[in-house]
Amino acid sequence: MRSLLALLIVTLALAALCCCEEAIKIKKEVANAFVKRHKRSSLYERYYEYYKSPMEQMHERCENYPPCDYLSDQIGFSMAYNRFFGRY
Repeated sequence: MRSLLALLIVTLALAALCCCEEAIKIKKEVANAFVKRHKRSSLYERYYEYYKSPMEQMHERCENYPPCDYLSDQIGFSMAYNRFFGRY
């Protein structure tokens, strides 16, 4: 949706430039700040954007439970997780 909106804005800007009798000059830095290109990511990066590893899920589970989060700061994540949620 954003890309479609950006395309529409750019098209309208170009149409306005073509209709104007005087040319409008835009500095390169300003133009680059307005239009930002997205980096192409590999399939691997897109996959891990959506799916979390089991260890990351366990960390989040412990962080969302305040006693586990506090204890993990004191004795370490693995011991705190084992105490509250069992073996991992």
